Amino acid sequence: MTKEINNLNLIHLISSSKKVLLIVGLTAAIVSLIISLFIKDRFKSTVILYPTTTSSISKALISENNSNKEDVLKFGEVEEAEQLLQILNSDEIKYRIIEKYNLLEHYDIAKNEEYKFTKLYEEFNDNITFKLTKYLAVEISVLDYNADTAAFIANDIAIFMDSVKNRMQKEISLPALKIVEQRYNAQAAFIQALEDSLTALRILGVIDYESQAERLTEQLGIAIVQGKVVAANQLEERLKTLSKYGGAYVSIRDQLEYEKKQLTVIHSKYEEAKVDAENLLQHKFIVNNAFPAEKKFYPIRWLIVLISTLSSVVLTIFILAASKNLKN
Repeated sequence: MTKEINNLNLIHLISSSKKVLLIVGLTAAIVSLIISLFIKDRFKSTVILYPTTTSSISKALISENNSNKEDVLKFGEVEEAEQLLQILNSDEIKYRIIEKYNLLEHYDIAKNEEYKFTKLYEEFNDNITFKLTKYLAVEISVLDYNADTAAFIANDIAIFMDSVKNRMQKEISLPALKIVEQRYNAQAAFIQALEDSLTALRILGVIDYESQAERLTEQLGIAIVQGKVVAANQLEERLKTLSKYGGAYVSIRDQLEYEKKQLTVIHSKYEEAKVDAENLLQHKFIVNNAFPAEKKFYPIRWLIVLISTLSSVVLTIFILAASKNLKN
């Protein structure tokens, strides 16, 4: 019953104040329309992209280890998308866009203004946004007073994102290549030293320790049986040389074989590091490139006028009701 009485009172209040409400509504509509005319039109352009899963070109294309091999054509998931969002929000991309499009002047910010950069970044964050779509794609949205500029900025941000990520990876891949290259050269030099040692032993007569020892021992036995003293003495001298340097020969030969296998592994790592350091891949799949919008995105003037008018009328009703209650 109380609710019905309140509703009747409200209807009576509105009915008795029609003239006031009409004046307030018209005034609000006219004022909001005039104000909306001073708001610059803004156009929106959007780039939709998916991240890739590939972080290493060598693993994706030339790695022999199938368990670590990446699919260069596979779309990235949440983790990769969030990494791209972090890169898109980086200061490096902001600096490049601000510098290329002279946004300080473009946003009409005076160069002698006290907090010009604070205002500039606020404008940047208001007009340029990045977010994940419900399908886990990354959306780059740009609002600007010029439709062409909005599209150019959106497309450039997508391009700069690639270059920033490549720059970050180069900071790792180039020093990594240098480390592997130094290790490869050191290993090759060590192998060469071992081969030089073997060459010196071969000059001394140690060519193949096991087969030589067997053959010389056999020949020495034959020479002794046949009574060939000179030949036996010569064979004994050769056996002494073989026994003196044979151990070193076997040790160096076996180590050389092992070190050559290690060099093969290092060479494979070197080739992978070289591919990563000297080549680039895109880190995105573009679904939609940005294009100049034909219609403005903001402001929607009729909506501004409608909301302003309704808000003013509702506020006036509350003020009149409050005033009536105070009088009572």
